[in-house]
Amino acid sequence: MTRIEAVEFAGLMAPFAPFEAEPVIAIAVSGGRDSLALALLAHDWAVARKGRVLALIVDHGLRPESGAEARTTLGRLGGIGIAGEILDWVGTKPVSGLQEAARDARYRLLLAACRRHGILHLLVAHHAGDQAETIAMRAARQSGPDGLAGMAAVVEHRDARLLRPLLGVPRARLTATLERRAIGWIDDPSNDDRRFERVRVRQDGSALPGTVTDPVARAARDRALAAAALEALDVEPDGEVALDHILMSRLNGEVAARLLSRVVQAVAGAEYPPRRDRLERAAARISLGLVRGKSGKSQDFTLSGCRLMLRQVSGSRRLRWIVRAESGRSKERKRSQPLVPAAFFACGACGAPHVE
Repeated sequence: MTRIEAVEFAGLMAPFAPFEAEPVIAIAVSGGRDSLALALLAHDWAVARKGRVLALIVDHGLRPESGAEARTTLGRLGGIGIAGEILDWVGTKPVSGLQEAARDARYRLLLAACRRHGILHLLVAHHAGDQAETIAMRAARQSGPDGLAGMAAVVEHRDARLLRPLLGVPRARLTATLERRAIGWIDDPSNDDRRFERVRVRQDGSALPGTVTDPVARAARDRALAAAALEALDVEPDGEVALDHILMSRLNGEVAARLLSRVVQAVAGAEYPPRRDRLERAAARISLGLVRGKSGKSQDFTLSGCRLMLRQVSGSRRLRWIVRAESGRSKERKRSQPLVPAAFFACGACGAPHVE
């Protein structure tokens, strides 16, 4: 398996432009082969542009040797000219839901470090195998369209952009990249612990075949989806969102549901998207058009903390669905996610717009 060259990595980073003239990038590094390869590639990329990187090493403190491993990784990075910082997860660890709690703590610590250092871009090393496993796990849970789109290449957070440039890259090529430079790594024993669902999916070979598509083809598809969704959406000055009735009715069911899900979640300031069954019914209702009650007037309805109202635009025959937070619910909460799902913008979708 061939290593990843600088020119190829520059192509993987290009969709995430623009960066600063002298880019400063944070990289989540565990000490394993994937994140070390990413750190090496990102370091060379940044230095070539007169920038720099900062490796952020989270020590969850879940194993007695984790502290020593974090320090070893810090020293290994320093040996190749990469500055690093260890972030400790302190406090009581939960007995149940440990993996999910550890993941939440990891991202909380990483994003806080980005804020502290004034860094806008955070790279993580999820690769093609991780993506296939994620989709397989979500399919087993009968996830909706957003879940089955897999991990997004770009996720906008309040403190930094989380970027995944390696989603189309097989893990073997990351290993080859390190071996070529004679750089070692640490294998986390939890990666072989069958108590965790992801490990079972990996070891049993149950990742869905064909889930990682050609990046260029996926980028073209997602640009088209994004354009269609954005055409249907208007953000009002008061925080309401208007969805054009005709344009929504022309979207296919998957796109309409994904767009409606993100709009409702953003307007309500909700932590989670609507339930799949309610979302699909609401998307169908919007796409079908006017729903009239006994009075002959169109019926408003609610979905996950939002009120949806079909209204005619003053002075025209144009109809729009107005999405507004329900009275007394979540009105003061600030949106921290883009309205259009990040899943629309797969790696390779250059210049795809984000609506804040």
